[in-house]
Amino acid sequence: MTGTGHASMRIDTPAGSILCDPWVNPAYFASWFPFPDNSQLDWEALGDCDYLYVSHLHRDHFDAEHLKRFVNKRATVLLPEYPTSQLEDELRDVGFTRFLKTLSDEVHELDGGLKVMIQALVSPTDGPIGDSSLWVEYDGVRLLNQNDARPADLSRFAELGHVHAHLLQFSGAIWYPMVYELPEAAKTAFGKQKRDRQFDRTFRYIDDLKASWVFPIAGPPCFLDEELWRFNDIFGEEGNIFPDQSEFVKEYPGSNGVVLLPGSVATLTADSCETAHPTDLEAFFANKESHLKAYRERQRAVIEREKASWAHPEIDVLAGMKAQIEPLLDESVYLAKGVGGPVRFDLTDPGGEVVESILVDFPGKEVRHAADEKVRYRFKTQRRLIEHLLYVGEGDWVNSLFLSCRFSAARIGQYNEFVYAFFKCLSEERLQYAEGWYESQRPDAEDIVMGGWKFQRRCAHLKADLTRFGIVDGGTLTCQLHGWKWDLASGRCLTSVGHEIRSEPAPQR
Repeated sequence: MTGTGHASMRIDTPAGSILCDPWVNPAYFASWFPFPDNSQLDWEALGDCDYLYVSHLHRDHFDAEHLKRFVNKRATVLLPEYPTSQLEDELRDVGFTRFLKTLSDEVHELDGGLKVMIQALVSPTDGPIGDSSLWVEYDGVRLLNQNDARPADLSRFAELGHVHAHLLQFSGAIWYPMVYELPEAAKTAFGKQKRDRQFDRTFRYIDDLKASWVFPIAGPPCFLDEELWRFNDIFGEEGNIFPDQSEFVKEYPGSNGVVLLPGSVATLTADSCETAHPTDLEAFFANKESHLKAYRERQRAVIEREKASWAHPEIDVLAGMKAQIEPLLDESVYLAKGVGGPVRFDLTDPGGEVVESILVDFPGKEVRHAADEKVRYRFKTQRRLIEHLLYVGEGDWVNSLFLSCRFSAARIGQYNEFVYAFFKCLSEERLQYAEGWYESQRPDAEDIVMGGWKFQRRCAHLKADLTRFGIVDGGTLTCQLHGWKWDLASGRCLTSVGHEIRSEPAPQR
């Protein structure tokens, strides 16, 4: 396995090579960059592969410009079984024509004894309508590239035999809590909780699979624009949600962790893992700030060029939002009901002054100029970013605006997943899928007993097995997969609107 940065790697076997998630160019309005810098690798050679695996459409995994320029178009794409065709469509747009349309959780035997299996996750909250993991076996040696995916359990992979290398996300890939308009002390406290929860989830997956070797991948990004520089984990802040690989090694209780820098090569057998690095690991991370500053200088012109492309003053933002969003509001039942109130966008000029406020009224199924209505969520961002989203017809504002962290947010009440689910689904196909998915959800019938309480086995959020991810503390249930909480006396979700669970005190014996 050759490390190629972030969630990317190249897997080489005598039966063929697989390039996974190559990402080099800045993503999300030029806010995210791969860390460490991977732009100077020999991508002509790395891209001359037999197979390509793109796990999902997040732009730090799907880099269209890089795929078009550097990856061999004769490569066979290992395609996850997603409910929509968007990933395939976008790969065809950049020139790929050969596809192996895998079946989720089924092993596919390729030429030369190479075996692969892709597990596709298809909840509307999984990535941009889909996330996936890749399992690979050659000559009895197995690896699992879990990248960003958060399956309810890893039992399907364990069934196929002992996994020798487990590659998975450990760092932040979200905008919470940094963008929220909170006192700094509260933001730090919430950030520390988020950071700890990320590590806890990662360690739980590692403990479940018990692989021979563990590779922290899929993060962190780094932030090279001066406006976002504060998000880099170089200031000793315990509330920073973007710890790097060296921080993982410090926190990880095991001794089998392996770090891959861009250019690192790990040679894996059933009994060993030997790794060669392009530079000294300890020295590299000790000089992280210097690396980032030099990287920033190399990318400064790229960032400025990107910024210059965003403004489209000819766009009437209100008319554009009405045209794109109102037809979807008319069709939405579950998402609109889940949001349950209006959401406001405060649009600013380059100096930060609000020049226009637009209300997305979910109950009223209307987009209009805001007055003084109370709102569930308020987002404040530059007007030119919304102009650009409308200009390019972007159907996923989460996989663009929100992941950019180029906004601030405030809300009344609890986190509401339906707000972000809706803004992922700004197209007919996505909205119809999401509505159908939510409509199909039904409480399961199996109950478990834990900590003096009887409650449903499957998490009401994303169906995680609470016998494995559930923790009861007094009258509160926490699902460690995503950190969601419930009050067991009432069944009420303490983390988000809706998502009640079935619960009652356990019978006394």
